[in-house]
Amino acid sequence: MIIQPDKLHAISLQIEEIIEKIREMENNFVGEIDHVSPVYRKSALNLIHYLGLRSFDIDQLQDQLRDLGLPGLSNAESHVMRSLLTIHSILNLYLGKPVIEKRKGIISIKKSKKILNRNTKLLFGYKSKKRRTRIMVTLPGSIGDDYKLVNGLVKSGINSARINCAHDDAFTWEKMINNVHKSSEKNAKNCKVMMDLGGPKIRTGPMQDGPKIIHIQPEKDMMGRVTKPAKIWLAPPDLMPPDNKIVSHIPVSEEWIKFMKKNDYIQLTDTRGKKIEFIIGGKSGYGRWGYCFSSAYVLSGTELNLFKQDKTEINVHQVGEFQPKIQYITLKANEYLVLHNKPTPGESAVYDENGNLHKRAHISCTLPEVLNDVKQGEPIFFDDGKIEGVVEELNKDELLIKITHAKNDGSKLKSDKGINLPESDLKISGLTDKDREDIQFVVSHADTVNLSFVNDENDVQQLLDELSKYEATVGIILKIETQKGFKNLPRILLKAMQTFPIGVMIARGDLAIETGWKNFASIQEEIFRICEAAHLPVVLATQVLENLTKNGTPSRAEITDAAMAQRAECVMLNKGVYIEKSVKMLDMILRRMQHFQKKKETILPKLDKADELILSHNKFFID
Repeated sequence: MIIQPDKLHAISLQIEEIIEKIREMENNFVGEIDHVSPVYRKSALNLIHYLGLRSFDIDQLQDQLRDLGLPGLSNAESHVMRSLLTIHSILNLYLGKPVIEKRKGIISIKKSKKILNRNTKLLFGYKSKKRRTRIMVTLPGSIGDDYKLVNGLVKSGINSARINCAHDDAFTWEKMINNVHKSSEKNAKNCKVMMDLGGPKIRTGPMQDGPKIIHIQPEKDMMGRVTKPAKIWLAPPDLMPPDNKIVSHIPVSEEWIKFMKKNDYIQLTDTRGKKIEFIIGGKSGYGRWGYCFSSAYVLSGTELNLFKQDKTEINVHQVGEFQPKIQYITLKANEYLVLHNKPTPGESAVYDENGNLHKRAHISCTLPEVLNDVKQGEPIFFDDGKIEGVVEELNKDELLIKITHAKNDGSKLKSDKGINLPESDLKISGLTDKDREDIQFVVSHADTVNLSFVNDENDVQQLLDELSKYEATVGIILKIETQKGFKNLPRILLKAMQTFPIGVMIARGDLAIETGWKNFASIQEEIFRICEAAHLPVVLATQVLENLTKNGTPSRAEITDAAMAQRAECVMLNKGVYIEKSVKMLDMILRRMQHFQKKKETILPKLDKADELILSHNKFFID
């Protein structure tokens, strides 16, 4: 290959220009670098170097380097200056110039890997025996009373247990943590406890209470014939069915149940005026089973008439209080919704007898002050982006929203669903009053505090100030889930690096909505790169193996997603019925994929029988 000196010289000048810009940035941000913990000083310096490199358009330079057989800077995130100086040295050799590219304090490729491993270990503890990537699992509140499930998760290989402070209370959290510690000790593991602060989450307010009613439904075939009666639990209101079986529970008094004998029957009139009968079955504790062969709608207060088999009436009772039916607003494209700052319960749209709109659908916002920051024409999303709209009018104390996207037959909007305003300059940030209360528990019980909705370095400073009030030391995971958080990520990291250990969570649910679906893949990639430049561990979160966790069967897409998650230092699974199955599946995928990829580095393991033109990965099949 003939190498033209003028081209080599041009490439060398570009490298020199980048190095000069990087050194200039070192001077510009010396204050930020000097304030970080000594643990992170070299990492902070490398982060500045990487941002200096990325301030250039280097696509053409990368192609030129690859054409010469030189490193194309594609994997230089964690050792930027070393890569630039090495390339410059090689170019000097080609050009016959002296090689004088030595500089103290520059991180080598080997050293950068060691730093990341150290920072990961500081935050998550030791890795699993046969797996490099850690697994985090979100625990349900019920796990405080379910040691068997906790123990199963720990034995299956989870490295950290996540508790969301937005749910349950300190009493429940303590029981959950005690079970985690008990199982860790029993299995000689060190499962870390991570606790999420709720943060200033914007959600829909309460709905009007629905009717206090239950719908009893027997099983029917395609011809409408009953194949199996509906099973009914007749018991006091606070007495759940055995094994928490999901059946219709009709609350009645304990005294009234004493009148019942097997094969007696109950008559009632349902909301449609239809006569309904239940056959009394077996007894279980203070409750009785009943069986109904008809569909029925039963309200609280409905009169129950108890009869013997010979039709002799025994006693009369009334149904106790049901929980109100959960109400929702059904929204379709081109319809309107009023979002208001008053705590008035939400309602669906009201129409008159001729089908004319009498009153628009409306619902409140849990953080009403944000409505003052919204402008006309800005987009708004509800319920993880399932419903899309645009702010059409700004009125006193409320927004008029035109729905631009929903399901063809309408999307249901319920209470306590997320609201995203990605283009609005919202003034809310930092810790809520509840967060400050929860921190008192977190610092004495958890290994790490997860800071939600980090928008800028001021949010981090608030957390650091709050933690400084306590003697305990906890790790910090910064949850990046807003467009502002992504935009300000470098400054957020430099501020957080004043303490240790720290890490970053890519909260893909809100972040995808905030940044837009078409942008999310590249934004996720940029977060990976920035964190690698800072040598900080990343947690990949939201919807990993979600279908498997909830329904027991994975989709093809989520298996591929889980395989790509191996690039992160930790992968988070959410709670679900099949969570143990998901942990085992993820453990297997991660152990297999680590033979093919490490971070962005592609690994080429031996292909058995490749010299016979046969492909086989038998070596990596994992039972």
